Amino acid sequence: MFDSLQNITFVNPEAFFLLLLLPIIGAWYFFRRDSHFASLKMSSLESIQNISSWRGKFRVTLPIFRAIAFLMLVTALARPQETLKEEDIKAEGIDIFLVMDLSSSMLAQDFKPDRLEVSKRVAGEFVDKREFDRIGLSVFAGEAFTQCPLTTDHRILKDFLSGLKCGILDDGTAIGMGLATAVNRVKDTEAKSKVVILLTDGVNNAGYVKPITAAEIAREFDVKVYTIGVGSTGDALTPVSRRRDGRYIFGLARVEIDEGLLKQIAEMTGGKYFRATSAESLERIYAEIDRLEKTEIDITSIKRYSEEFHRFALLGLIFLVIEIILRYTVFRTIP
Repeated sequence: MFDSLQNITFVNPEAFFLLLLLPIIGAWYFFRRDSHFASLKMSSLESIQNISSWRGKFRVTLPIFRAIAFLMLVTALARPQETLKEEDIKAEGIDIFLVMDLSSSMLAQDFKPDRLEVSKRVAGEFVDKREFDRIGLSVFAGEAFTQCPLTTDHRILKDFLSGLKCGILDDGTAIGMGLATAVNRVKDTEAKSKVVILLTDGVNNAGYVKPITAAEIAREFDVKVYTIGVGSTGDALTPVSRRRDGRYIFGLARVEIDEGLLKQIAEMTGGKYFRATSAESLERIYAEIDRLEKTEIDITSIKRYSEEFHRFALLGLIFLVIEIILRYTVFRTIP
């Protein structure tokens, strides 16, 4: 009944001043409580000193029922209304495709717990901010494929994002393949703006589509590409080989990111290159991209009101009837 109390407003809130009578009535009842019961003079109370009745114990709760009834009736007089808000949203959305590197180097531990887990978390937070945009996801290592097509169902997208792991593709870094896969998904859409966010931590060394060729295709179809290089500077604890059971063997290796290539791809398509050397800097990068690619939203709000006083009036009457019934039946006293 009261699951929507946060949307309740009162037409006559001044009626709540009547609640100031409650402590006055309570004090009057307290000081006149002896006059409500018949008195019986006895020479000694010793014989009934330890006698008690459950009716006597619970009879003191009767004023509480009357107070609750009074509270409910006053609330009904205040005329509560539930506000039903409808929004007509017209959004000039942006189609965004996330391109995530799944090469084994993404398990490097210069980010905690590793680059991939931090990248997934921050990308998920970015998705939460883009409520009205269609967003898709593609992944690449030695090859590339679309993990999730463009969708406004961000819950499904985040499920795919959280399930990403290294090792599901042949190892390598096919940046061109990853970019071309995303561009192919957004090039024919009718969105006002088409954006690809490509995240990698390595140097292109696989795939049959060159990164510059993929960038030229993106430029041809007016797709803006933001590139992000992930990795600290110097050496990092990185997978260097793999056991037969599939587990990685870690060792120190130099962080190598082809920043020149990533800058060139971004400049060719009107985007921007970013370097993330920590989880905090990666969060700032996605925040900047979110700021640069704003969605224009036109929202028309329509409010309707539903009268809710009858609920409180009914509750007040119920408590009042319960109090009267108990007073003159179960807890009835001898005049």
